[in-house]
Amino acid sequence: MAVGCKDAGPTGTVTDGRGSHGAATINLGSGDIAVLNYAYALEQLEAEFFTQVINNPYAGMTTQERRVLDDIRKHEVIHREFYSTALGGAAIPQLTFDFTAVNFNDRESVLQTARVFEDLGVSAYNGAGQLLENVDFLVIAGKIVSNEARHAAAIRDLLQPRTTFFAGDDVVNEQGLDVVRVPSQVLPLANPFIVGDILDPHVLDASGLPTPGYVPPSPTAPMG
Repeated sequence: MAVGCKDAGPTGTVTDGRGSHGAATINLGSGDIAVLNYAYALEQLEAEFFTQVINNPYAGMTTQERRVLDDIRKHEVIHREFYSTALGGAAIPQLTFDFTAVNFNDRESVLQTARVFEDLGVSAYNGAGQLLENVDFLVIAGKIVSNEARHAAAIRDLLQPRTTFFAGDDVVNEQGLDVVRVPSQVLPLANPFIVGDILDPHVLDASGLPTPGYVPPSPTAPMG
């Protein structure tokens, strides 16, 4: 399913206009195109992370852990390629990521980072649904976020097996609802991982995203 680009504008471009941090920017576009590019950027992040996890297995990774992590990797790659195909010429470029803060040889470092990314992805989809105008896109996003929530629960169960951590109080509230984050709460957490060349980080320009009708209180940062 290709995305119509009538409201896309000059998307997927890297500009030399630099903000206060001296970073180049990647324009997400506007309207539904911007929302899909926003999701595409997050799926690129997750797909690349889990690819590195499988290519560089941590010490002591069990057969079952590898099976779970590789299943997640496959799903994230499928999500990434779906957005790439659907967006076509309106897609942002392939991003490069900096995972130097992650010790890929250490189980705790890898799984905690995986938890952070999956929890962040679920909350991002939860907050982005209200921004979509095309109901077909909303249906697809709903299918993807349910898959992402399964990933998050699986990672949490690897960290604390057979406990309530799979749906902990930090991600599910007293009403049984998951955490919601709008783009202004998600991008500051994702942008530090996005780079261009070594000295030239690229920051996602989300100025064309629709304004959320509902902005939740900022939840505890998943990095905490």
